[in-house]
Amino acid sequence: MQEMAVSWLSAAAKHLEKIRTLATKNCRALVGPYSSRAAEQCSTGNDCHGNDTKDNHTHSVTEVRLLEARACKLEEQVRDLTERYNRALADSDTVRRRTQKFVEDAKLFGIQSFCRDLVEVADLLELVAQEAEGEGGAGERCRGLALAQDRLQAVFSKHGLEKMSPEGGRYDPYQHEIVCHMPAGGAEPGTVTLVKQAGYQLHGRTIRHAHVGIAVETQEQ
Repeated sequence: MQEMAVSWLSAAAKHLEKIRTLATKNCRALVGPYSSRAAEQCSTGNDCHGNDTKDNHTHSVTEVRLLEARACKLEEQVRDLTERYNRALADSDTVRRRTQKFVEDAKLFGIQSFCRDLVEVADLLELVAQEAEGEGGAGERCRGLALAQDRLQAVFSKHGLEKMSPEGGRYDPYQHEIVCHMPAGGAEPGTVTLVKQAGYQLHGRTIRHAHVGIAVETQEQ
């Protein structure tokens, strides 16, 4: 579409230039002889304002006006094509930016579904580690589980997947899902006081909301 618009503009500009050149030449060609003839008639004593001279002059003026009208029409066409060309450029730039954004998002969030499934494995690993600690386990088993957890979180961070730790922060509906309410006590109402399930973000986009309990004022308070 851009190439077509450029071609139209170029053709219209060339045509307009030809019309202007032709108009100039015609003016000179038509007016010149009549001026010379008028001068010759004046020098020989003939009437300088004869009917033939007037008719020829009127004819030349009419042709010039027709050429000027054609030139004006071509100028309007050039302006119209220029506007259409500029709109086409703007539209193509918008499409290019949208396509680029789509490609970038596809690169960043193409693994979103996979990450949702993978964080469940992290939850299971964390649960096993907590049970091992609760049983008073120590030694190789606990160290191995802790090492696996650390390594898994490092891999998550490498690919833009971050675990959210909202406890003590303000409730955010874009990141948290309320599953219970807790007495405020000394905490400010609306503060996250309990995290039942960790949330995760992929490159800043929440892919799993954290299940939280928030502080609320009670009647006793």
